[in-house]
Amino acid sequence: MVSCDFFRPAGSTTHLYHRPEDNTTLPCRGASLSDRACSTVDWIYNRDVSQSFELVQKGQVVKESGRAARLSLGMNCSLLINGVTAEDAGFYTCDQKYILNTGVLLSVLTITPSLPDADTNTDGNVQLECTLTRYEDLNECQQNSIRWVNETGSVLRGEGLGCKVTAQRNCSSVLTVTHQSGPNRTFTCQKVDERNNVQIEDHYTPFFTHGFRGWSPLDYVMLTLRIAGLFMIPLTVVVLLLKHRRGNETPPDENNMRNDGDEVIYENVEAPSAATGEH
Repeated sequence: MVSCDFFRPAGSTTHLYHRPEDNTTLPCRGASLSDRACSTVDWIYNRDVSQSFELVQKGQVVKESGRAARLSLGMNCSLLINGVTAEDAGFYTCDQKYILNTGVLLSVLTITPSLPDADTNTDGNVQLECTLTRYEDLNECQQNSIRWVNETGSVLRGEGLGCKVTAQRNCSSVLTVTHQSGPNRTFTCQKVDERNNVQIEDHYTPFFTHGFRGWSPLDYVMLTLRIAGLFMIPLTVVVLLLKHRRGNETPPDENNMRNDGDEVIYENVEAPSAATGEH
């Protein structure tokens, strides 16, 4: 750790915005092209002015750094960071002998749900907190510089259809999303400057399941019985029709039956015609 109170962002500082898991390149402006090994270059990290950490010393990544596995040097001694996290936000200084220091401010925009996606199929709302993590001594976020927009690009202010901005601070905003039927909606968090130019944005889609939510075991039993009842109705109709048909059938005339041993034989004996007039 290096105590460097003078590493304060200047007007010529490069400002970068990223999302988690991005890869980024922090330029070392003015690096000597003759020093291809970057043996005179140090990279120093500040989260605030109170303390600093050496990430690169004389062209070599400091192994003791907690993020050493994600750091490397690129062209012109630039600092490469793989898989950016919110903890990477801060002020970086490329320090080279006999050359003025150059600084890079790295800010990270993160959306954090109140519940993991696996739990959003339960009852209740889901809160999405959008936060810009930045150099702590930099008053970068003005009022409403963090905002939410819907799929059409309309800015969400206060309460809207199925969502509500429930908390608003300088560098964070909380959007409460209520469960609704239909397709899952996508919400976008943006960091804008004083002219409403978007500097960084990120998207999030809460994945609600549209099944039966908040039902008790008795509700499921009653649903099963209702479904079973729907299947019983056609069967009952068939049974009644069969009974009705059997009731309309004319039983055979006993006079037309003769017993031939153990076998009963029905004879088709036609009734005498009325025209023959049998006397």
